[in-house]
Amino acid sequence: MGFFEGFGVTLRQTWKKKITVKYPDAKRPKPERFHGRHVLNRYEDGMEKCIGCELCAAVCPARCIHVRGKDNPIDDPVSPGERYGFVYEINYLRCIHCDMCVEACPTEAITESKLFEFSFTNRDDAIYTQSQLLVDDEGNPKKMPWEHWADPERQPEMAEFEKAKTSGWMRATAPSGDADSEGVALWSGDLGHGVRPAEPGQASEGGTK
Repeated sequence: MGFFEGFGVTLRQTWKKKITVKYPDAKRPKPERFHGRHVLNRYEDGMEKCIGCELCAAVCPARCIHVRGKDNPIDDPVSPGERYGFVYEINYLRCIHCDMCVEACPTEAITESKLFEFSFTNRDDAIYTQSQLLVDDEGNPKKMPWEHWADPERQPEMAEFEKAKTSGWMRATAPSGDADSEGVALWSGDLGHGVRPAEPGQASEGGTK
């Protein structure tokens, strides 16, 4: 290719529609079933859903979850069960976001948000504790200083998506992906959100499964 032909290629690209975005000021849309940073959910009355059963830690193939259960205080219970997650840690230097922990959880306590942009300045920040993973008093994921969430002023739709879609895909089907449960809300109410609607299923447009 000659000198002027090379410049011609460059000039032709100038007038084409750009496919890039001005990151980090703008973030590209994420799929409905995107796996991001975990959250620990709470019931509508504020009680924690985690009962400290440690099933998530047992099923984790990366061995990045550390859980220790503790008996609930009789006078001030943390969860509706006999026990609660006294210690809950996830090491994001090891997590592969497979979501097997979400599948294994019997109380729908752990789900994944749509956030994946981390910028750790030290290794300790990569190990999220129970207080960091637990949703706030409005049922939304807590935002750490090293996380990049969408700006509500610049990208209101993306900010609302990240806020509302805390692993909504898990509500699409029953365990084992039973197609008969498509479009049926099978999730218990979440603090600040109530019973979230089920996500669209995986059936084809023709209705076959």
